[in-house]
Amino acid sequence: MTDRRATPATPRIAHASLQGVMEAPAWTNGSPARIAAPLADLLAAPAGPRDRQVLYGERVTVIERYQGFGFVMAQKDGYCGWVAEPALGPDMAPTHRISAPAGHLYRAPGLKSPEVCGLSFGARLTIAAEHDRFAETHDGFFVPRAHIAPADETEADAVRVAELFLGTPYLWGGNSRAGIDCSGLVQAALLACGIPCPGDSDQQCMALGHLIPSHGPFQRGDLLFWPGHVAMAVDGQRLIHANGFRAATTHEGIETCIVRIEAQGEGPLLCVKRL
Repeated sequence: MTDRRATPATPRIAHASLQGVMEAPAWTNGSPARIAAPLADLLAAPAGPRDRQVLYGERVTVIERYQGFGFVMAQKDGYCGWVAEPALGPDMAPTHRISAPAGHLYRAPGLKSPEVCGLSFGARLTIAAEHDRFAETHDGFFVPRAHIAPADETEADAVRVAELFLGTPYLWGGNSRAGIDCSGLVQAALLACGIPCPGDSDQQCMALGHLIPSHGPFQRGDLLFWPGHVAMAVDGQRLIHANGFRAATTHEGIETCIVRIEAQGEGPLLCVKRL
């Protein structure tokens, strides 16, 4: 059985890369696009439940447009799902990314100017010009230069990136500073450091790192996996995770967390992976 999250195909058409792998009524190379909304839900079906989210400026391949939605494959991780068609805009290569926890686009180069929208860490921008403390986007909006970094510039410490999200409310399938879940937090941290990372915790458990003993000793950046949950070690005693228990991204003691999750009936620690 194929994983729909990683399969760029609908009942009507499939991406050409799947020829010889599966049967399909029709084939396509897809068309490039970018996310033109501040934040868009990536849905399991047209008008269906959210699987994940995609951020402003992220690039996607559109496999099909159907009933007001686009079936897309996200460039950052290959995740496939449906996005409301108004959230899809013309493709454009980003030059910069939002490097602050969150920021805004403004109509003019000043903080008292009306804001256009809010943007999360990791959103992509195409900058056309720079004006003192502001940069101008290709579509004539402005962003503080203090909030952006070159798109190809990577962070050095995934834990430091994860800590930018401390206090962010928990949101199932969330990928932004407005709301994030456990796997969204890990992905945001690793992608910012140039480390390829799938979108969901089961995919991350399969794809990332190598196994180390589950009893430790733990070191900064280790990933701890439970059934349906992932956390990142801050040091030998603490971790950071987006969790439903506190409904937010928080620090927690590693041993305390292991005991608490199992006592809640959510299962034992499955494994620990080191990148």
